[in-house]
Amino acid sequence: MKATLPDQGVAFAPLDPQLVLGAYAIGVFPMADARDADGVYWVEPKHRAILPLEGFHLSHSLRKTVAADRFRVTADVAFEQVIALCAEAADDRPDTWINPQIERASIELHRLGFAHSIEVWDGDRLAGGLYGIALGRAFFGESMVSRARDASKVAMAWLVARLKLGGFTLLDCQFMTDHLSSLGAVEIPRSTYVGLLSAAVEGVVGAGASAAGAAAAGDFFALDRGAASSPPLTGTESGPPTGKVIAQLLVHTS
Repeated sequence: MKATLPDQGVAFAPLDPQLVLGAYAIGVFPMADARDADGVYWVEPKHRAILPLEGFHLSHSLRKTVAADRFRVTADVAFEQVIALCAEAADDRPDTWINPQIERASIELHRLGFAHSIEVWDGDRLAGGLYGIALGRAFFGESMVSRARDASKVAMAWLVARLKLGGFTLLDCQFMTDHLSSLGAVEIPRSTYVGLLSAAVEGVVGAGASAAGAAAAGDFFALDRGAASSPPLTGTESGPPTGKVIAQLLVHTS
């Protein structure tokens, strides 16, 4: 599938959700120069960062933090709060690429069931999290944020476990950072990425709400339903998943 994108340069019109999905399906995504930028531009990196789901690095200390339920972790409970926190200036990040256009489009994609968030809570305070877009068996990680030590790492651990159980095959991280590298992310050339992407969205793009499209899509909420897995998981049928369940899912990928 080919998406009809604006010419090179900045786009000032509101971002149409279907246009955004079509762009992601061919490896292109929108960014802004700054939080207060009026428009967006389209990016297709020559090298792409991905995090192989079987290659997630669960360090001993992170495993202890996750298994001990140091934080309470939820999904899609506070999407708008997460994206607002990601767009917020911080000492280590004075500005972000998430402008109002991107924020509004992401919220609409969340309403349509394509964009999801992982929230990490320290008591009643949102201490960190991440958000991204799910399309087919691909999850496009957009941004992650931490306002407490290890909060973003915990969010990523829960995301990887959720994607593994839900049948996803691709976790796109866009650009490599030291933080992502420490969690197991690798950088691959665009040609390799396009092959992985095509396989992950095959049967979904253009299928709409058809049975074929549904069958080809990953299940972001399989973890919450305690979906069958091998080996069997404990603690997923009687209530929300626990940190021990997440560690169990990830232990073979560390």
